[in-house]
Amino acid sequence: MATRQQTAFDWQVQAWKSHWAGHHGLILASTGMGKTKAAWLGPLGDWLQDPLSQEHWTHRKRGPSTPPLLALWITPLRALASDTCLALEDCIQGLGVPWSLEQRTSDTSSSLKQRQRQSPPTAMVITPESLTLMLSYPESLETFKHLRTVIVDEWHELLGSKRGIQTELALARISRIAPTVRRWGLSATIGNIDHAKYSLVGQSASAPCSIIRSDQQRLIDIELVIPQAIDRFPWAGHIGLVMLKEVIAKIESANSTLVFTNTRNQTELWYQAILRARPDWAGQIAIHHGSLAPELRTWVEQAIVDGKLIAVVCTSSLDLGVDFAPVDQVIQVGSPKGTARLIQRAGRSGHSPGRSSKLVFVPAHAFEIIELEAARQAISQKQIEQRRAIDAPLDCLVQHAVTMALAKPYAKQEFLEEVRSTYAYRNLADEHCDWVLDFVTTGGCLHAYKDFHRVALDFGKYAVIDQAVSRRHRMSIGTITSDMMLQVQYLKGGKIGFVEESFAAKLKEGDKFLLGGKLLEMVWIREGTVWVRKTKGDPTAVPRWLGGNMPLSSELALGVRRWIDAIARKEPLPDSLQALCGLMDLQRLWSHIPRLDEVLVERLTNREGDALMLYGFEGRSVSEGLGALLAYRISKERKNTISIAVNDYGLMLYAPDSIGIDTKSLVHWLSQKELQADILSSLNATELTRRRFRDIARIAGLIHSGTPGQSKSMRHLQASTSMVFDALKQYDPANLLLWQASDEVLSDQLQIHRLKETLTRMEESRWVHVDLKQWTPFSFPLMVERIRDRIGNESLAQRIRKIQNQLEQGTASESRSLTKSKRSAEKGNMQSRDTNP
Repeated sequence: MATRQQTAFDWQVQAWKSHWAGHHGLILASTGMGKTKAAWLGPLGDWLQDPLSQEHWTHRKRGPSTPPLLALWITPLRALASDTCLALEDCIQGLGVPWSLEQRTSDTSSSLKQRQRQSPPTAMVITPESLTLMLSYPESLETFKHLRTVIVDEWHELLGSKRGIQTELALARISRIAPTVRRWGLSATIGNIDHAKYSLVGQSASAPCSIIRSDQQRLIDIELVIPQAIDRFPWAGHIGLVMLKEVIAKIESANSTLVFTNTRNQTELWYQAILRARPDWAGQIAIHHGSLAPELRTWVEQAIVDGKLIAVVCTSSLDLGVDFAPVDQVIQVGSPKGTARLIQRAGRSGHSPGRSSKLVFVPAHAFEIIELEAARQAISQKQIEQRRAIDAPLDCLVQHAVTMALAKPYAKQEFLEEVRSTYAYRNLADEHCDWVLDFVTTGGCLHAYKDFHRVALDFGKYAVIDQAVSRRHRMSIGTITSDMMLQVQYLKGGKIGFVEESFAAKLKEGDKFLLGGKLLEMVWIREGTVWVRKTKGDPTAVPRWLGGNMPLSSELALGVRRWIDAIARKEPLPDSLQALCGLMDLQRLWSHIPRLDEVLVERLTNREGDALMLYGFEGRSVSEGLGALLAYRISKERKNTISIAVNDYGLMLYAPDSIGIDTKSLVHWLSQKELQADILSSLNATELTRRRFRDIARIAGLIHSGTPGQSKSMRHLQASTSMVFDALKQYDPANLLLWQASDEVLSDQLQIHRLKETLTRMEESRWVHVDLKQWTPFSFPLMVERIRDRIGNESLAQRIRKIQNQLEQGTASESRSLTKSKRSAEKGNMQSRDTNP
């Protein structure tokens, strides 16, 4: 490194000095500004100042002896591990430090994992799940005793999630084994720094925590690609692939481009569309998402670094950490729904100090142009979304109690002190700790079943003595829950990736679907594998993975409302919003544009039924909560059948007959009295809680996915979960895991905190009620959402285009009438002037 004449930034030097002084630390710097070196050269420099005596080194059967495990680099994505290893190894080689470096993720071979347990490297790049698994073995006490530093990369990705809780618990265990270990976190986008700091270093840190901020600001050049004509009646997704020519032109203008979409199925569709339009790019463009086989993802990542690809269509699998210096620009298709995600993705381009990032935004909906301006403003004002803290989830604690009992018997007080040293469990009640330990030893009301007696209490110590429990628990360590994944494999043996079981179950022999940018024909499903062959033609199905709809963040929602207020006030607007003038002028003419302190309610009654639209501009999840609450309360008194349609901007209640209420009474129907009880009743809370309990039961070890090669089907797991859920409801209704499931439904799925804030804002606002004669630009997208699943033989696009044409004809007719009236008035005025002397 010295031969390259690299000059350190002041903030990097500050990080190294803080590390050498024994401090914990949190490094906050834009993507590509040198966070990796700022964190990694600390422990390397520490070794140069204070090397470990060779009597403690690890002796290997093959190769020279190396120092024991001294540093851990925790990465949230296994896809980052290989690239991270290259960057860390470069520093090791540059300084001539005799360290060995390896990675450990779920992709690591069993033989290497076994060797790492017996002869660990000096440094290891590892995921939270793999770290917890290593801590479950008795030899972990020896493996980690010399550890000096733990670095958590992309710390913001773990904050506010159960994986973050799992990481906190693992760090607490490590600190018990190696009390002087230093904890460092890295992030480019953190909104609540105090939460990030305390979650990283714990409730009672043994050393000060330094906050290191980069003094270099990464410039982000954001370009908006606006369609030549913006429909005055927009609908979600209608631009999308219509912008294909513009996207291809942008790809042609750069040497290397990442094209981000928000979902994996959109990635498959965009990749196919680009390749169909430019077949000469075959071999020069690629696809990347988390459901592809590891070897395919690795090949794509290396091809980007080597400059072999002109474009990669990807999802969040490339959001983080990977150093793609050759990438010139990023294209974002559709709104990322959050400022932090936009910054993260933009930072994939110009990924080195001194370079600016270039992001090209392609809206998939006309109103997403407003979202972009809100995000652009938030970036300039350094307003990043805050991650909500998760407070003491008991499913994670149940898993941790078993994991630690595998490694070493422990007493209750020892366990309680270790757990309370984390920020998440700092206020853990004694009775909750007692309940967890009792549950893992007796199974509670499930005590009749031997499988739930996982931990034995012997002479005041908790330990696992059943080898079957040990094997089963280690295979289920982790907090990532999703639909069961099935391997997709060619008949000749090559692996392509994974699809969720719920999708595979609907496939019939001969069905064609896209995966990894390839058109595949399903042959059969056997032994948990979907066997396929390559084919030609058009797909009959596109895999859909869970998590397709990302809600608009509360910070971005506020920015959207502020820009709509500016439009309502007719204030000067940036060029991008000028493109919406035709759409907004029509909304103003036919209805109203709400100010910041107003709530707009529209109503349209025609021969098809009665539709009531309420606009909160708070994101899809809040719209769902408001819609369900209104429909439930109205139906309870009016006995109506009401359907609901929602988007990020508002909701629609629809009834074939009259909804039966006066729009001016909506404030009454949205009262916060009995809010929690009514919102749970409106959304079939028992079923929602049952679904959430499935994830909690997996994390807590109450159900098992099976062993490798003998995985259980999703139907089997659902049946098992339902049996456990019903048993607890009947015989142990006060079970704390049931309470947690209900609480998570309210806080995560229904976002009850945002719903309450929205209702409070609405109560304090002025309500504007408008009776419509036809659909407006605001209401048209909601109408589209309502008919998406009821389009008969017509395609959705054809049906919507027909309605749009009818509305445009009505607009033209009204425009001619207004012009005629204006001319008549002017003619009358002229005649009046002529007759007056």
